Amino acid sequence: MAWGPDRWRFYRLVAREAARAIRAAAASLTASPDILARMRVTGLVIAPQDLRTSDATFADDIYAGLFVFAGRSLAASGGSPFDYAPPSPEWADELYGFGWLRHLRAADTALARANARAFVADFIAGRGDPILARQTPVAARRLISFLCQSPLVLEGADHAFYQSFLKAIARNAQQLERDLRRGVPPQWRLNAAVALCYAGLCCDGIQPILRRATRVLSRELDRQILTDGGHRSRDPRFAMELLLDLLPLRQSYLSRSVEPPVALLGAIDRMLPLLRLLRHPDASLSHFNGMGATDADHLATLLIYDGALAQPLMHAPNSGYERLEGARIVIVADVGASPPLPYSVNAGAGCLAFEMSSGPQRIVVNCGLPASGPDLRLLARSTPAHSTASVAQASSCRFLTRSGWWGERQVADWLIRRRGSVVLSGPTAVAAERAEDAERVVLAARHDGFGPDYGIIHERRWELVATAARVEGRDAFLRQGKAGSRARRRAQDVAIRFHLHPGIAVRGVPEGLELTSALGEIWQFRAENAEIALEESVYFSGLTGPRRTDQIALHLTVSEDVEVRWSFTRLASAPLRGVAPS
Repeated sequence: MAWGPDRWRFYRLVAREAARAIRAAAASLTASPDILARMRVTGLVIAPQDLRTSDATFADDIYAGLFVFAGRSLAASGGSPFDYAPPSPEWADELYGFGWLRHLRAADTALARANARAFVADFIAGRGDPILARQTPVAARRLISFLCQSPLVLEGADHAFYQSFLKAIARNAQQLERDLRRGVPPQWRLNAAVALCYAGLCCDGIQPILRRATRVLSRELDRQILTDGGHRSRDPRFAMELLLDLLPLRQSYLSRSVEPPVALLGAIDRMLPLLRLLRHPDASLSHFNGMGATDADHLATLLIYDGALAQPLMHAPNSGYERLEGARIVIVADVGASPPLPYSVNAGAGCLAFEMSSGPQRIVVNCGLPASGPDLRLLARSTPAHSTASVAQASSCRFLTRSGWWGERQVADWLIRRRGSVVLSGPTAVAAERAEDAERVVLAARHDGFGPDYGIIHERRWELVATAARVEGRDAFLRQGKAGSRARRRAQDVAIRFHLHPGIAVRGVPEGLELTSALGEIWQFRAENAEIALEESVYFSGLTGPRRTDQIALHLTVSEDVEVRWSFTRLASAPLRGVAPS
């Protein structure tokens, strides 16, 4: 974490978080009795549909004692996974969230049902780490999973297990209700409200909680879902996961003959078109601000609700995303400022980054967020991990990290445990405009993320010429005025990066670089006013884990205003070589 102005932002964050902790403790002592404390779950009325796709082969792994979550695996050797130390925090979130029960349900065997009951019984009996299990988003996911998969867990169960299961649901709901009263980060509030609405609709005996939960849900959706359908975190993964819960919730309201809140209906209608903006022809989402590997089945399921022939949104000014399309070329660009600090735990320093596809083949990508690993995830959020420009190998955002003198490192560690590695500061003056006609689409944007430290404004211009199947780009680096330190005025090393998809082969040619896709297309890359280099990169968003790939890097030194031009031109397609797309 760079210090200077960020030190005061850090101290303000410490003060706000300490005040929030004190308010939460006071609320716990002075709050009136919980609504749910006077009630008990007496039965289950409905089991909501789980839109997340399932894989029956996961049951085979469980039979073998292998639990694979978030890119990590644990071999339980016939024991319970709750008796082992989690390989990563993300792995633990998946385990204690119980979303994996759907895979056992897909197996549809007596053994799968018995395994599901055994694992749920282990958890109810108190096995595992209670601290990991009670995190608000994990508890919300577990409550929804228990309700959706109750037919699997309860089929063939005896009365004692049935009662224990109902008590576990009640305790889970009570915890989430208390979390809402104490105050938790905004995305956690939304998770908790969604789960409590599920509980109020699915359970007998706690229906009064539905009124409060619906009010909280409506308020949070109005606050967090922007006018163009994006979430305030700008995280495509969070938006996709939220929609996978909101759509069955809407149906659950209708199944109980309860009118769904207007905020819920409006949020769903706005969010689906934005997913189409971020979607590439290979059925995956752009790798911005927390997005890693896309589960294509989940995305396809969601987009069915938007209509098979629906057109993607092209312009999302509130969310800060733009889409350019023509001649089978798709460009998705990040032209937005950093999200507000409470929403920035997964945000990347990728302002003016873009991804480009030709047909179903990705060409230019961002590295994407790995499934687990705090150090790798922080690296993947940095500016050099995006297809944009970085100055002095630095990022355009400053993240909360464990740095500073000893006391500050301890406080930072406390903050990271409570809030995650949030963005302390980043681009604030971000502007974008677009123009288009029948032959071309032009997008121009600029940001000031490197201004405070290096005195440089970055401007980028994309021009998609459909008639020539060409993308022309321009990166300009403008020195700020005389104000500022001498360090800001000295020459700075700048690198413009274009990370390539692993399915792209690249070689040098006299004109620049030649790129060949796995589908047989050939592209030519050219650049002016910068040195072209081919360097190694890593693609974190592969379905099978990180993969080695290449990146095109344009290196230059900026002492005064300078402009770099580059282009990608699709040449005549080469014959297919029998290589399947990655």
